[in-house]
Amino acid sequence: MVMGDTESCSSRAMGSSSYENRKQRHKVQVYNQVLRRLVDLNVEEATLPGFADDLWSHFHRLPTRYALDVNVERAQDVLMHLRLLHMAYDPAIRPAIEVRLVQVQSAPCTNCSETIHSNSSRIVDVDSSDSPNKQSIHPPPAFGSTPDFGLVNEANKLDGQDKDITLNANPIYFRLMHEITISTIDKPKLLSQLTSLLSDVGLNIQEAHAFSTIDGYSLDVFVVDGWALEETEQLENALVKEMPKIEQVQTGTKLISNQLNIPADRIDDWEMDASLLKFEDKIASGSSGDLYKGTFCSQDVAIKVLRTEHLNENMKMEFAQEVYIMRKVRHKNVVRFIGACTRPPILCIVTEFMSGGSIYDFLHKQEGSFKLPSLLRVAIDVSKGMNYLHQNNIIHRDLKAANLLMDENGVVKVADFGVARVQAQSGVMTGETGTYRWMAPEVIEHKPYDHRADVFSFGIVLWELLTGKLPYENLSPLQAAIGVVQEGLRPTICEQTHPKVVELLERCWHHDPLLRPEFSEILEILQRLAREV
Repeated sequence: MVMGDTESCSSRAMGSSSYENRKQRHKVQVYNQVLRRLVDLNVEEATLPGFADDLWSHFHRLPTRYALDVNVERAQDVLMHLRLLHMAYDPAIRPAIEVRLVQVQSAPCTNCSETIHSNSSRIVDVDSSDSPNKQSIHPPPAFGSTPDFGLVNEANKLDGQDKDITLNANPIYFRLMHEITISTIDKPKLLSQLTSLLSDVGLNIQEAHAFSTIDGYSLDVFVVDGWALEETEQLENALVKEMPKIEQVQTGTKLISNQLNIPADRIDDWEMDASLLKFEDKIASGSSGDLYKGTFCSQDVAIKVLRTEHLNENMKMEFAQEVYIMRKVRHKNVVRFIGACTRPPILCIVTEFMSGGSIYDFLHKQEGSFKLPSLLRVAIDVSKGMNYLHQNNIIHRDLKAANLLMDENGVVKVADFGVARVQAQSGVMTGETGTYRWMAPEVIEHKPYDHRADVFSFGIVLWELLTGKLPYENLSPLQAAIGVVQEGLRPTICEQTHPKVVELLERCWHHDPLLRPEFSEILEILQRLAREV
C-alpha cells in the first residue's frame, strides 16, 4: 500500500516536471519568435546592443503564462510591456500606464455594420472578401483575441464547434474598446484595487490579464468599455489622476524610519516577512554579518544578515543606505534586490542568488582564466552595470572582482552596495572607503572624489581579468596604497596584452580623475573591440 502510494506520487511528480519543461520550452520558443519578428520589422530597439538579453530578461521575470498568452503576431506589444515595466522602477513615474483603442472580435450580428453600440464601443464590419490589407488601423488586444483578420485559430472554436465565420464569404465583426495596461509595484489585493478604481472611473471590464514578476512588479492588462472612443487621451489623464490612491503607502509601516532613517515613503514595497525566509548554507562571513544561501517563496536567494549583538549607529547607517540604494536600482547587470527585513530581531537584505559565484573566486580559488572574447564579455557586463549606476548618480566605492557575481548563464552583475553612496549635489565626496588594492589615489589621500574613483577600480578589475592575479600580490594592502599615491604604482601589464586594452587600462587608472573615461565610453570601446576579435 505504501509502496503503491509512493509510486503514484513519483509518477505525478514526473508528469508535473515534464509539463513544466514543456512550458519552459514554449517560453523560449515564443521569445525567439518575438525577437525574430521585431528584427524582421526593423524595429529600432531590436538593433541595439544587448537587446536580445533585455528581451529574454523580460520573459524570464514574468510567469510562463505570459508567453502562453501573448500575441506573437503583435511583437510590438511585448516591447510596450517591457517599456512599462522599466518605467515602473521610477517612483516619480509609477504607475506606468498605456491606453489605446483595440479591436476585439465580436459575435456576428444582423444589420450592425458601422453600428454605434454604445458611447464607448463600435461594431466594425470587416468584409473578408476585400483585400486582406483593408483592415482597421487599430490593433487587436495583446492577449486573448484573434491576432489578424485573415487567421482563424483555436480562439475561434467554441465547445468544439467552429464559430460561424467563413473566410472570403461572410464578414467578420470586431468591436472597438479601450485596452489599459498598468505596471506598478506588486502587492496584496492590487488587482482588486485596480478593478475597483476602473469601476469608479466608470469603466466596464470585459477582459483582464494579470501577471506578477519575480522581482516584485506587476503587469495588468484590461480591455474595457464605458468611455467615449474619441477620448482616449482624456481616459489616460483620468487614470493618472486616480492612480496615486493605490500607490499610497499603507499605515503601520513607519517603524523602520525611526530605527534606520530610511524614508517612510519607500518602505512598504519591499519589507519582508522573516518567517518566509529559509536559511540553508552559509556562503561567507564578514566583520558585521554573514551571507547565506536560502529560499524565499521557493525561490533561491542570497540573505545578507547583519549581526545585531554589536549593532552601532555606523552599521545601522550603512545597512539603511544599502537598502535605500538597492531599492532604487534595477538593471540586468546589477544584482537584483528582492526585499529586506528591517525590524529586529533580524536585519537582513535579500537578493537573487548568483549560482556562478564571484569573479574573484573563479580567478583565485578555482584558478580559472578568461580568453580575450570571454574577458571582454565580462568587462562589458560590468561596464553596463556601472554605467547604469553612474547615470543614476550612484557611486559604488568598492568595485573589485569579489563584488562581481555570475548567474547560472554566466551573466556578470555588480553586487554589494554596503559602502555605496548617492553622489552629493556638489559632485564630490571625501573619506577613505573601499579596498586598498583597488582604491583610487584621491580616495586613499582623503581628497574630494566623484564617480571617476569607480573607473580607477574598474581598471584594476580589468587587469585582474587579464592576469588572474591579485593586484600587487607581493605587497601588503598598505604598502600598495602608499605606492599608488607616492610612486604612481600600477600593476604590470603583460607584453602580449592587446594594444587597445593596454590603452584602456592606462586611461582608467590615470592619476588625474578628469582624464579617465566615463563608463559610457568604456562600454563603446569594449563593444567595438569585441566585434574585432
